[in-house]
Amino acid sequence: MLKIAITGPESTGKSTLSEQLATHYQTVWVPEYARTYIGSLNRDYTLEDIEAIARGQLELEQQAQTNASTILVSDTDLLVLKIWSEHAFGHCPEFILENLQQQDYNLYLLMGVDLPWEPDPQREHPHLRQFFYDWYKRELAALNVPFAEISGQQHERFKNAVEHIDALLRQYKL
Repeated sequence: MLKIAITGPESTGKSTLSEQLATHYQTVWVPEYARTYIGSLNRDYTLEDIEAIARGQLELEQQAQTNASTILVSDTDLLVLKIWSEHAFGHCPEFILENLQQQDYNLYLLMGVDLPWEPDPQREHPHLRQFFYDWYKRELAALNVPFAEISGQQHERFKNAVEHIDALLRQYKL
């Protein structure tokens, strides 16, 4: 099974693209656990919450793998949580760092910041999108993992993502 991670800053179309790709490839996608978790808090989130979110995200992904076809699409990954944690608290829990090194995605799709910002109560940094994009790109390069930059409007993003995934499917002869 090929595993695809959609990563990048807030409000860049990660969930939309995840759902589109899952429909296109007739498979399942792993939603962002943080949305439900943060949505149920009646307080500000803490560093401990980010670790709990990481554990929940990994559990969701493990559950989804049993229902996936040739491809599993994940709406987020531990890199998102690492960057979020380091920016918000200046520190990342060891659990996230250890598991980030063990992620086994075949391809990361790094979402560009050229879509309009969509306000959402859980989104925090509309003015730092390029800063975060550059941070994600540096981290992906440092992890030495395969990634593709995805930009343009929604239909262009989808087309670009499909081209990269189809190339991977051909490479793995799936």
